[in-house]
Order: sequence, then structure tokens, then C-alpha cells
Amino acid sequence: MDEVVKLEVEEGVATIRLDRPPMNAIDGALTAGLRVAAVEAAQRDDVGAVVLYGGERAFAAGADIGMMAELSPERAKPIITELQDVLNLVEEIPKVTIAAITGYALGGGLELALCADFRYAAEDAKLGQPEIQLGVVPGAGGTQRLPRLVGPARAKELIYSGRHAGAEESLRIGLVEAVFPAAEVYGRAVEAARRFAAGPRSALRAAKIAIDWGARGDVRTGLVLERELFCDLFSTGDQKEGMRAFLEKRKPSFGPG
Repeated sequence: MDEVVKLEVEEGVATIRLDRPPMNAIDGALTAGLRVAAVEAAQRDDVGAVVLYGGERAFAAGADIGMMAELSPERAKPIITELQDVLNLVEEIPKVTIAAITGYALGGGLELALCADFRYAAEDAKLGQPEIQLGVVPGAGGTQRLPRLVGPARAKELIYSGRHAGAEESLRIGLVEAVFPAAEVYGRAVEAARRFAAGPRSALRAAKIAIDWGARGDVRTGLVLERELFCDLFSTGDQKEGMRAFLEKRKPSFGPG
């Protein structure tokens, strides 16, 4: 794997660590590294949950503008298509994912964080889609995932202005789920990820599929998807252990899904 993205696994939790100093600007190498890390985290049986982390200084401060400044439409399209494809892979990791955000999560960095199930932010974190100030729009999911998370009006205000939202505002509008002191963000994300990794992985995977894909269609289609996933779980160890433990009045002990 390219050194600008590292995958580390400990106690059932994979950390996908961005490591392109100084601010984890997203370029071709980082995009390629993310692809490899997302596929590996999705496939490994010893991974039950995933934390996305950019280090103590910044989560990711957007795209490499120096690389993009002189692009033509023809040259821009394969680059943004590749980034969209990779972020789709991150979003579809069939395990619980948490973005641990320190410093800046801007542009493509916020678009990456939006692919996680949950976002934990440092008290001094800044989040935003500043692309409008460069004469463009978000191109790797910001115009689609952000409105679905915070609502169209709030997303429009953030995207139209290009301003940065602080951690407390991000918590208030539902852009992040929790705010912690900067030194605690990664540890809190890993702690939560370990709880999910010890849970019923097949059921968690089914819940993620039902929610994410069900939201993309009408309610009746979503109900059919939910029904099929519910029934399929009766062939899993999760269901056997969970219901037996309930009947035996003990705590369930779930294994890898």
C-alpha cells in the first residue's frame, strides 16, 4: 500500500490513516491508497469496525489545488471519477465506520468523512465545502451526501458560502455525532469501534445495507430490502447466538460475521 495511506489493525478495529503532510491534501497517490485500504478493510475477517483518521494536525484539507489548477474538463473528469469511485468504496465498507476528525476536514476531506457512519470531531475542528471560493462545486459527493445528512437548506448555505463550520455548530446541525477534546478524538473513536467490532457483525452489516440503500429509493422498496435482509439473518450465527442468549438469560457472545 502507498505510504500516504496506512492500514493498521488491532483488537478487531482497522485504522485507515492518512499520512500526506502537512494537511493530507488529496492527490492521486492518496486516492489510490484509500482504494487499497478500503478493499482490504472490507475483506479482512479480523476487522469488525473501521476508523478513518488523518492524524493530530488535520483530517484532510481538501484536494491538491496545485494539481487541479490548470486542468481541462477532459483531464478533470477521470480524476474526479476515480475519487468518487473510491469514496463509494469507503462508504460501502460492510462494517461500522467512524471518522475521527481533528483540525480541518475541508472539501474532499469532508467528502471522505461524509462516507463514514459516524463522525467524531475535535473541539477545534473546522468542517466545510469551500470549493465555491475556487470557482467550482464539490465533486466527490458533497452536493449529494451533505444534504442527506443535514438537510438541503443547511447544505446549500454551507456550499454556497464555502465557509467553515466549527465543531459545536457541526454537532448542532447533525454534521457530526460527538465532540471531544482534540487529544481524545481518536481514542474515543477506537473505543466505540471496538464495541461495534465485538457486536453481531452480520446483523450490523445488514442494518447498514438496509439504511443506506433503503434511503436511496421509495419506502416500499426499502421495506422489501429490509424484509429480505431480516430473513437472511436467520441463517447466521448472530441470530442463533443472540436468541439463545436471550432465552438463556445471558449476555450474547458474538463471533466474526
